[in-house]
Amino acid sequence: MNRKIIAGLAATLACSAVLADEIRNYRAEAVAMMKRDFKAKGIATTDRLHEDGVQAICNRSGDNPPKDIAARLEKDQLESVKYPADGKLMGDWKAGEKLAQSGRGMTWSDKAGVPGGGNCYNCHQISPTEMSFGTIGPSLYQFGKTRGNTPDMQKYVYGKIWNAKAYNLCSQMPRFGHVNALNEKQIKDLVALLLDPQSPVNSK
Repeated sequence: MNRKIIAGLAATLACSAVLADEIRNYRAEAVAMMKRDFKAKGIATTDRLHEDGVQAICNRSGDNPPKDIAARLEKDQLESVKYPADGKLMGDWKAGEKLAQSGRGMTWSDKAGVPGGGNCYNCHQISPTEMSFGTIGPSLYQFGKTRGNTPDMQKYVYGKIWNAKAYNLCSQMPRFGHVNALNEKQIKDLVALLLDPQSPVNSK
């Protein structure tokens, strides 16, 4: 290897090291700013600023961690899912639609213990009658019609809503059950919204 190539590699490595230091500094500054500016009020406490291990790995890898690490952590996340003791995974799709429409909850003005909403339409198309929906997540319209509502599919959907990171470690979807944003009944109702043949999601 000639001297020009060696010099070029050395310069590249030096720039990479400087860039890495700058990224670390920017991150530290951003974290310090959030800790300074976010104040606890009501049920909106500053513990929401704390990363758990999974969030830290995704944040530091640009949502692209090594595959072996991702697979191991997804397995851990799946084992954390708490399925209903009664074995029933589907509830009332009508309640699920109301829940999907509601973005209420977890703000400083909300009362502790009051069930919040799922805000599902913020990221997904679901019912054909709702024209205002986000596209961060995939369309769920006719989800049950195309995938069926077998016990395995019900279990998958319940687990996905409970903890999406069990299936995609760096998913942008909230871990609704894992962080107690939604309770068991609410998740059952959302499963029904997506899978019940009578749900408007699947009936047309």
